[in-house]
Amino acid sequence: MEAILFALPIILDIIAIVDVLRGYLSGAKKILWIVLIVIVPVVGAILYFLLGRPEQQSTN
Repeated sequence: MEAILFALPIILDIIAIVDVLRGYLSGAKKILWIVLIVIVPVVGAILYFLLGRPEQQSTN
């Protein structure tokens, strides 16, 4: 059980960092989000998913 609780924040941070790198943000914004996610791991990832993700444009 402790291993899951230890791994969960790490997995969340990795998913957030990969999403930042694959996203459509400018280079400076990507760097800032990654720094925030690394410095404040769980809170930074949650803030990115709530506030930092650009809206997906529809292809219609």
